[in-house]
Amino acid sequence: MYDDRNRGRRYGNHEGQRERRGTPLSDLDPNLTEMSRKVIGAAIEVHRALGPGYDESVYAGALKQELDGLGVAYKAGHRFDVRYKDHVVGGTTADLWVGDRFVVEVMARTGEIGGAERASLRAQLRAADVELGLIINFGERRLKDGLVRVLNPDKLNAMRGDEEDGDDEYEDEDGE
Repeated sequence: MYDDRNRGRRYGNHEGQRERRGTPLSDLDPNLTEMSRKVIGAAIEVHRALGPGYDESVYAGALKQELDGLGVAYKAGHRFDVRYKDHVVGGTTADLWVGDRFVVEVMARTGEIGGAERASLRAQLRAADVELGLIINFGERRLKDGLVRVLNPDKLNAMRGDEEDGDDEYEDEDGE
């Protein structure tokens, strides 16, 4: 899960998939990175034991059990207010809100994680005002093909003090 834009690495194994450019993990808070690695490790353990094919709720339950065993704090079904011009206009619900630091979306379907799923998670990140989210798709034969790190460029830019807006800031990076 690192940025490799200068080496021309292609993420994923789907022919014709575009090259991903993103923010290196070293640019994120080390505590956040470590916490996300624990979640990924827990997801790998769940996937090794169960394999693909079950309903999303089965994987969510197993992942919560694994996180409990690791002592990782989380809230399931956590709701965030969506604001527009300082007014609450709705809400969005995260599958898991981990350590009050990042959002995890749990999926269990075959096929590539597309733009709609990434955009949905990115919207949750904006509502939560955090920089990182993970999509974990247990439906893939190899879990690494179903792990995607999604970043909130608005939050990252605010943390850097950078007001510049560009298309490449919306690039995600697939997980390992």
